[in-house]
Amino acid sequence: MNRRAPIVAAAIAVVVAFLLVFLLVLPKMREVGEAEDQLQAAQDQEIALAAELRALQQAQEQAPETEQEIAAIDDAIPPTADLPALFRLLDSAASRAAVDFFSFTPGTPVVDPTSQYSTISSQVTVTGGYFAIDEFLFLLETLPRAAKVTTIAVTGTSTTEETTTSSLQLQMTVEFFTTDTSAGPGSIPGPSVGTTTTEVGA
Repeated sequence: MNRRAPIVAAAIAVVVAFLLVFLLVLPKMREVGEAEDQLQAAQDQEIALAAELRALQQAQEQAPETEQEIAAIDDAIPPTADLPALFRLLDSAASRAAVDFFSFTPGTPVVDPTSQYSTISSQVTVTGGYFAIDEFLFLLETLPRAAKVTTIAVTGTSTTEETTTSSLQLQMTVEFFTTDTSAGPGSIPGPSVGTTTTEVGA
């Protein structure tokens, strides 16, 4: 009997086992690994989609509030200069404050260096008693239209031989804003029409 036969058989069995591992087991292991990676990617995508869905649902719930905020911003910084509407706001404030005299001189829109909005530097003058002036300033501060007072000057009482009146004159430079960048210095095509002055007496 050949003693080498069992050794040869064992060696063949080992080779066959290695071949089975390389040809059957390892490919299956790779397929399992790829399937696990795909599963993890799908789970990650599901989590991302769920988060996006929650964000969209939240945005939908907040849509009315957001629309109101957008409308308020459009009122504060409108898409056009809309000087007639601006004058009506200031004239209404002057009437409510019961000032004796009101004057509004809007300037030419100037494009901001960021090219995102234009500034309308305007002169506002009101004359009246202390409380009327104080009320006008309060109403100016609470206008729907955004306003920035850059200079302010107040002159005192005026006296005549017949009567003495306690009157104040308030002169201000006030900046208003618009997202329109198509008119005024620095814009395209260029400067628009010059300023106009509107006055309202008592």
